[in-house]
Amino acid sequence: MEANTAKIAEQKSPSSLNILLRELVRDKLALVSLIFLILITAFVFGISLFLNQAEIVTVDLFAINEPPSDQFILGTDYGGRDVFGQLIIGTRNSLAIGFLVTVISGVFGIAFGVVSGYFGGHIDNFMMRIIDFFMVLPFLMIIIVFVTMTPSYDIFTFAVIMAAFNWMGIARLIRSKALQEKELDYAQASKTLGSSNFSIIFKQVLPNITSLIIVTMTLNLAQNIGIESGLSFLGFGFPEDTPSLGTLLAYATNPQTLEFRWWIWVPAAVLILLLMLSVRNVGEALRRAADARQRRG
Repeated sequence: MEANTAKIAEQKSPSSLNILLRELVRDKLALVSLIFLILITAFVFGISLFLNQAEIVTVDLFAINEPPSDQFILGTDYGGRDVFGQLIIGTRNSLAIGFLVTVISGVFGIAFGVVSGYFGGHIDNFMMRIIDFFMVLPFLMIIIVFVTMTPSYDIFTFAVIMAAFNWMGIARLIRSKALQEKELDYAQASKTLGSSNFSIIFKQVLPNITSLIIVTMTLNLAQNIGIESGLSFLGFGFPEDTPSLGTLLAYATNPQTLEFRWWIWVPAAVLILLLMLSVRNVGEALRRAADARQRRG
C-alpha cells in the first residue's frame, strides 16, 4: 500500500528534468534547435583541436579568392586563407566569448540585483545609483575604448571587458523581481521563523525566480554572440589572425566580395542567424519548463 502511494506521489510530482524533457519533446522546434546547438558546439570545439590556427591565418598569395574546391571546401579569402578553417575557429571563438560573457555578467548581475531588491531601503538606493551610473555610459563605445587601450588580449580578457559593462540589465530585472518576492508570505514567514537573510535569498527567493533567470541568461547568450560579432565586424573585436564570425562577415564590406565571392561571408552570416534562432527557441522551452515546475510546486 505504501509502495503504491509513493508511486502515485512520484507520478504527480515529476522531477524538473522530466518536465524539461517533456517540454522539449512537445516543442519540436526547440528540440531541433537544442540538438543543433549541441552538435555545432561539439563539432567546432572538437575539430578545432586538430586545426593549426597559425597555418590557417597565414597569407598565401598563390591561392587568393579561390572558389570552393576539393582542396578548399569553402574557398579562400583575399589573403589566400582557408575560409572553412576560419569558420570553424571563428565559430568556436564566438561561442566561447558568448558563454563566458553570459556566465560572468549573469552571476554578478543576479547577485547584485537580488541583494539590492531583497534588502531595499538605503542599500537598494545606493546600489541602484551604481547601476544608473554604468547604464548612462555608451556601452559599445566604452568597450571599443578598452579594447583599443589593451595592447594584446585573449578570449578571456575580451569576455571580461564585455561583461564588465553588460550586467546592469540583468541586475535591474532580478532586482525588480526580488522586490516582489520578499513581500510574499513565504519570505515573511521565513523571517518570522528566524531564517537568515542568506538562507531566504538562496533557498527561497532565487529558486522562485528561476524562470526569469533562465530566459534572461538565454537571451543574453544570443545577444552576447551578436555583440561580439558586431564588434569584430566593425574592426574592434579580434584581429584577423584570430578569426570570429564577425571577422568573416566583415569581408562583405568589400563590394566585390559581397557580390561575387559569396563563399567568404555567406556561411558566417547563415551560422550567426541559425545560432540566434536556436538559442531563442531553446530559451522559450526552458522558460515554459521552469514555469511548469513552479506551478507544480
